[in-house]
Amino acid sequence: MGSVRRRPDGKWRARYRDPAGREHAKHFRRKIDADRWLTTVEADIVRGIYVDPNAGKVTVREYAEKWRLAQVHRPTSIAHVETMLRRHLYPTFGDRQLVSILPSEVQAWVRRLSESLAPSTVKVIHGITATIFKAAVADRRITASPCVGVRLPKEEPRRIIPPSTGQVIALVRALPDRYRAIAVLAAGTGLRQGEIFGLTDDRIDFLRRLIRVDRQLVLVQGHDPFLAAPKTRRSHRSVPLPDVVLDALAAHFKIFPPAGVTIRVGGPATDCVLVQLVFTTDDREPIRRTWFSGAVWQSAASTAGLPAGTGLHALRHYYASLLIRHGESVKTVQERLGHATAAETLDTYSHLWPDSDDRTREAIDLVLGHAADSVRTTTA
Repeated sequence: MGSVRRRPDGKWRARYRDPAGREHAKHFRRKIDADRWLTTVEADIVRGIYVDPNAGKVTVREYAEKWRLAQVHRPTSIAHVETMLRRHLYPTFGDRQLVSILPSEVQAWVRRLSESLAPSTVKVIHGITATIFKAAVADRRITASPCVGVRLPKEEPRRIIPPSTGQVIALVRALPDRYRAIAVLAAGTGLRQGEIFGLTDDRIDFLRRLIRVDRQLVLVQGHDPFLAAPKTRRSHRSVPLPDVVLDALAAHFKIFPPAGVTIRVGGPATDCVLVQLVFTTDDREPIRRTWFSGAVWQSAASTAGLPAGTGLHALRHYYASLLIRHGESVKTVQERLGHATAAETLDTYSHLWPDSDDRTREAIDLVLGHAADSVRTTTA
């Protein structure tokens, strides 16, 4: 148990020992304040929620790095988190003690980030930071997270506008022969860019007209390209291959047979194996997305009349729009695209489902209209 004693200078010294046996003390002008503080500390110890006042004196950078290295993330997520911390969190709070960060400071920091970054990016940065401080609370480094209650910038709703069929055809024609089948495959299956660049010939079943998606080409700064699992568990899927895609792949194989490439599979530190990549550069190397965008895609997209900044991902939206236009359910679209949830599919493409406005009017009129007619008849 602790004690409260009066010092020769008139102040009151409250003293206690923590669960580890270390002694702590604090001085007060009034005895009642010392008693209250000591009572609160002793209650926290009894309830098992005591936080050592010195535990939070570690710097944000030191704690965040230990947290980051302990996480089980995909290689791309590891690189992404490291980049977000290094670029945005550490310059402002890295050398500060955990316990010293105030909610008002986090709010001001979010406001500054919002002046130069998109709301979605600010949300990601804040989310990583909030997770770190939440872990610090769980580790009893601090009593509360300064990220709780922080207001984030609002994200403006963004309506996906897929390219037209004419633009897709023009794009395919504008691409060099070696990369033409990439566009057909993306528009005809909805595969992500990394899934296409990491496609090997053994994942294509021409007989059953299916393509198996279970890995993607990953690029992490400081490492050579490697093959790893797709974005989410739902991304593991089999996608039906239409005839137009089968024909494009067959023509591609005839001119550009799959290239044997020695590459790491599973992560940047795994063993290298020989795989047969379907799409490679002229030097028979894996395709890097930045190089592909600058050297191949942008020129063809401009020739096809696509808006500036349109990437290969637009063909994934085109594929989704075709499925929706031909009456496929939300569940089917979700499965084909490899979305984690049906909610993700709806959030992205709900505005593309045809006649949704008319069906809404019809549903309300069908139910409420009859009720209104009954009311009018009774009134008359």
